[in-house]
Amino acid sequence: MKEDPHSIGDVLDGIEDLGERRDKVCVGDALDEFGRRSFGPILLFLPLIELSPIGGIPGVPTFLAVMIALIAGQLLFGREHVWLPDFVERRAIDGDRLARGAHRLDKVAATIDGWFHGRLRWLTRGIWPRVAALVVVLLCCAVPPLEFLPFASSAPMIAIAAFGLALMVRDGLLMVIAFAISTGAVAVVAGVLTSGGSG
Repeated sequence: MKEDPHSIGDVLDGIEDLGERRDKVCVGDALDEFGRRSFGPILLFLPLIELSPIGGIPGVPTFLAVMIALIAGQLLFGREHVWLPDFVERRAIDGDRLARGAHRLDKVAATIDGWFHGRLRWLTRGIWPRVAALVVVLLCCAVPPLEFLPFASSAPMIAIAAFGLALMVRDGLLMVIAFAISTGAVAVVAGVLTSGGSG
């Protein structure tokens, strides 16, 4: 895979390659694959795992949300390299399952990649990546309660993936869309919590 991926397709190719080469893919392997200076690909990669069939495994969405929050927090506070504790980096996912999950997203990725081409780049610079990181952290907090409903946690993960892609391809229009999706995700969370509380 390219050392500096520029599309969802590049990230999925990297995921598939890792899954095909290794029986188990550690989180640290993914960080090394995408580059530890690249927050965008990692913030895209982790939500894509949740959006694949792997996301249906109990505990996986919450674990991914914790990792994403740790990474987004580093972006929020201006850290230049992605860091995770060793015990997190050693956490592994079945390589074959990961490769198959990534392959299923290929067609969707090809469609999305054709839509975004680095517009409104100023929205991906300066303070805006940190604002996005703050929103990502808040979205991660919404994942655990949603995990009780099948794939409900996909709502905040879609928004997080949009932020990751926007940062990766430096598309400000996508950044705006990601903020809009975040608003919708918050509405989903509120609806789930309200219905749960009233039940």
